[in-house]
Amino acid sequence: MGERFTLIGDVPTDTRAEFAADIEEGLRSAPRRIACRWLYDEKGSRIFEEICELKEYYPTRAETEILEVRSPRIVELVGSGVTCVELGSGNSIKTRLLIDAFLESTSELDYVSVDISPSAIRSGARDLLAAYEGLSVTGIAGEYRRGFEWMAANSEKKKLVLWLGSNIGNLDRPGGEAFLREIRRHMTRDDHLLMGVDLRKDKETLEAAYDDPGGVTARFNLNVLSRINAELGGDFDLDAFTHEVLYEVEAGRVVTNLVSLRDQRVRIAALEVEFEFTDGEHIHTEDSHKYSPGEIDELAARSGFERVEHWSDAGGRFSLELFSPGSTA
Repeated sequence: MGERFTLIGDVPTDTRAEFAADIEEGLRSAPRRIACRWLYDEKGSRIFEEICELKEYYPTRAETEILEVRSPRIVELVGSGVTCVELGSGNSIKTRLLIDAFLESTSELDYVSVDISPSAIRSGARDLLAAYEGLSVTGIAGEYRRGFEWMAANSEKKKLVLWLGSNIGNLDRPGGEAFLREIRRHMTRDDHLLMGVDLRKDKETLEAAYDDPGGVTARFNLNVLSRINAELGGDFDLDAFTHEVLYEVEAGRVVTNLVSLRDQRVRIAALEVEFEFTDGEHIHTEDSHKYSPGEIDELAARSGFERVEHWSDAGGRFSLELFSPGSTA
């Protein structure tokens, strides 16, 4: 990919040991849990791409719709000379809409892709560089903190930080506020944050989005048990667990679980331990928090951001928020 691509932090880590330790801790907890980050192995990521194409799963289409219409306005508000820094970039497909808009007004653009997967960064960079002659890509392989380290080391650059896909929903509400504060701490007064937020809506729509009739979301959730079997020598019987989704209206939270269908024992060889599950027992795998417009206002204020503008899709399902860190940054 030549001079236009730089990869930082591509250091092999023992993710299997981290995976094993986290699984053991989670399955020993009460209630049992598996962190949602472990859902996204190579197979899980492919299944999630299937999910994004489902008619029931509206968030990707809704956010894309907003970007298709509003990207020129975002570029106008942010101004020229910007470096785009995307947190959790994945394959950067939606980001192309913003890149198109920026490169219509300038001949060159720097894009920083922060993702846990070096292979996803390389694949995304390869496609982007082939499509855009004026683009330069810096890939940062690691957790979000690696992106913050880059931002701190490049504070002189004017930045547009992208946190798309309503990733804030995977954090509880105090955690979402704390993470926004952390983003803001690494921004200067000329920077901006563009964040996707899924909005509160009716129970039926939300539960269908996370539990589609075709069972794709169920395959995605159950795949984490397949991963434990493959990587840690587990003997989970996938037919002995089912996918469960519940929307807690008052909390504004979609809760995703795996539920044991019988009393059973599961051995995980790498942990040298056997776990007993009772009929109906839950393993919590993911939360997805939804926000009302008023809750977004409060979130921005509590985390120290000022709203510049915000946009919704035609169906009012999703919000794209442009924030500035304010005069005290």
